[in-house]
Amino acid sequence: MNKGFQLKLAGLLLMTALLAFTCGKEGNDDGDNPGSTDAFKSAMLVNYADNLIVPAYTDLNNKLGALNSSVNAFLAAPSELTLAATREPFKAAYLSFQGVSVLYFGPASAQLLNNYINTFPTVPTRIEKGIETGTYNFNIPQNSDSIQGFPALDYLLYAPDAVNKFSGANAAKRKKYVQDVLGRMKTLVENTLSQWNGPYHHTFSASLKTDVGSSIGSLVNQFAYEMDALKGPRIGWPFGKQSNGIVFADKCEGYYSGISAELAIANLSSLKNYYTGASGDGIADYLVLLKKQDLNNAVLAQFDVALAALNAIPKPLSAAFVNNPALVEDAYKQVQKLLTLIKTDLASATAVQITYQDNDGD
Repeated sequence: MNKGFQLKLAGLLLMTALLAFTCGKEGNDDGDNPGSTDAFKSAMLVNYADNLIVPAYTDLNNKLGALNSSVNAFLAAPSELTLAATREPFKAAYLSFQGVSVLYFGPASAQLLNNYINTFPTVPTRIEKGIETGTYNFNIPQNSDSIQGFPALDYLLYAPDAVNKFSGANAAKRKKYVQDVLGRMKTLVENTLSQWNGPYHHTFSASLKTDVGSSIGSLVNQFAYEMDALKGPRIGWPFGKQSNGIVFADKCEGYYSGISAELAIANLSSLKNYYTGASGDGIADYLVLLKKQDLNNAVLAQFDVALAALNAIPKPLSAAFVNNPALVEDAYKQVQKLLTLIKTDLASATAVQITYQDNDGD
């Protein structure tokens, strides 16, 4: 999550926190749609919770455990070999996070999980200062978001000369910083998973309205928000859409590890999975229930077009910004088309109010 996006979502998070635990007790708010749709929506939300959300957080929790083990092995004996052994677990965990990024409501938003785990770009100078002084506090929103999480590990483990930095001056402090970052990530994810396995599961599945703070309202808002983030911070901004065409490749997600493209593809693939409901009912099926089959077909088709455009970009994405601008531009435009379908047409069809402010002019 880019720093600028955090501020623009603050109002939505506050409103969600106030309403999320009461909306489940209220009735249907579908206007002309009969109350019988409640049974469908209840089953759909149970499918989301049981078959997509809890498994996604469980997978991330497990992959963070594997990453922690491989990183500790590296810290115990820093070398190019032990560092190389962390790359696949790091990539697997970061890709797994893309499967929960869209779930930034309820327990995740209450803990600011996305802010703390994936605010990019990270700020190396602040990280280095924290390591040198041994003074840092990861619990301060906005002030500490960009010095922790996956982006911080991306820099600490994969920036040039990373191995030597874990063997020279401040090596002990550097190792502690990495362990503190990982420990905090694991705690946040474990807490979020625990709440989804607890009372929040019922709160989510019993929320049958589509107003602000409802489960369907939160899902559709987050679909749009994640598409906006893909169009802006993940692709458009480092590509130069807000800087008169000047590329800032080092501002993209997963820059140091070189997995920016894979992360973007995983993010969009995850969004499609949540949209369809995977093997059960999802928002796509809800559109069909609302007699919006043509819109559903258009959204599904545009998902495929946008994914194909992302997959056509040579890796790493950071190099493609300069070397393959036409392919990046096409992917950007296809993502923009999908964003419009979700943020305007899908939101209107489901009577969901989009409550976050979009990014500026990209």
